[in-house]
Amino acid sequence: MSEDNEQPQNMNEEGQAGQPSLVVNAQYVKDLSFENPNAPKSLMQQSGEPNVEVGVDTSAVNLEGSTFEVTLTIRAEGTSGEDTLFMVETAYGGVFTLGETPEEYIALMLYVEAPRLLFPFARAVVAECVREGGFPPLLIHPVDFMALFQERAKQAAEEAKKTEKPANGSDENKFEFEL
Repeated sequence: MSEDNEQPQNMNEEGQAGQPSLVVNAQYVKDLSFENPNAPKSLMQQSGEPNVEVGVDTSAVNLEGSTFEVTLTIRAEGTSGEDTLFMVETAYGGVFTLGETPEEYIALMLYVEAPRLLFPFARAVVAECVREGGFPPLLIHPVDFMALFQERAKQAAEEAKKTEKPANGSDENKFEFEL
């Protein structure tokens, strides 16, 4: 081995590719909202299990260099017939630093692994909030962030196809979406 200890990026001493790394610097509740619009009536008329719809979203923002803020948003609404029992939404954030991670793994680390680390804490915030609202704690089933990531990638590819300009240069197939 030569005197200079210069290694190719992401290689260990044996010359094998290193593992991508993700360091959690901080995690926090970024936003939290709970509504109990029909209380106390909704608390007194609980008959059977409510219908609960849950939505999950993720986002990532580069803060500086290899440091990113990842936000996991969970929305849940409980209904009984036509009546809304509760609505809860939390944006749970984390600041992550990526180690020597190959470019092709960065999106996976930010949209799959980081939310997977944040999920148990965000889930607990939602469960506690719903419980404090007078209902049984909402225990959200684990989320397959890889499937969510793949679905989003597929949708993005389809949208890219739709927004491509036709060969004649007209904008007739152009769609604009607000996120």
